[in-house]
Amino acid sequence: MELIEIIKSIVLGIIQGITEWLPISSTGHLILVEDFMKFNLSDAFVETFMVVIQLGSILAVVVLFFKKLNPFSSSKTLNEKEETLSLWTKIIIASIPGGLAGFLFDDPIEKVLYNPITVACTLIGYGFLFIIVENWNHKSKISDFKELSYLTAVGIGLFQMLALIPGTSRSGATIIGAVLLGTSRYIAAEFSFFMAIPIMFAASGYKLLKAGFGFSGLEWTALCTGSLVAFLVSIFAIKFLMGYIKRHDFKVFGYYRIMLGIVVLGYFLL
Repeated sequence: MELIEIIKSIVLGIIQGITEWLPISSTGHLILVEDFMKFNLSDAFVETFMVVIQLGSILAVVVLFFKKLNPFSSSKTLNEKEETLSLWTKIIIASIPGGLAGFLFDDPIEKVLYNPITVACTLIGYGFLFIIVENWNHKSKISDFKELSYLTAVGIGLFQMLALIPGTSRSGATIIGAVLLGTSRYIAAEFSFFMAIPIMFAASGYKLLKAGFGFSGLEWTALCTGSLVAFLVSIFAIKFLMGYIKRHDFKVFGYYRIMLGIVVLGYFLL
């Protein structure tokens, strides 16, 4: 019985590690898979697991981009350190809208919208949006973080608020927003990764405090196992995406979302 619950956490950790960074909605996939493969653990644990497991994915960003994000690196010049601090300022102010919205509306959104039908509809809707944005012959004006203004960072942060609706994809919403606001795909993807750091640390801490840390030994084991697996898989998923967007656009993710959404909608309606 205990081994089965650990295996479930491993499977969900793999799904989380892949889907957190690809713009196909990690929360949406976790909701769908958990609907078929339910934990036989407390409801409070399951609710917390679905958020805290994402912390493992976020730590992968910290590890992979540590040098770029470290403003105190001895290998950086004074100017480079100032640029890194400026980048962090943009990351933090971009995270404020989503953080506030999540704090104020997380509970009602979770009660009303955390279901397979909502996930299916948002998968399809944003799938079409990805294809439309890619077909729009836009030219990126921002190809370096130095060119990213604070106002543009706030704009990207407003797009991140859309990710509160399950199935949207936090990375998908921020990447679409950043591209529409003039960034290159590469900058859009990297900034989306960086924005996840403060908001997911805050969300995970909030969920743990709300749950009261009162989990059983098995639940803590499942949570740590799922997070560790999500961290390891995320390392490879991030490297894949950054290599992929150097040569390709995001249309394939749009098609995937539409097909998956149709299958899910058909299954739960019929």
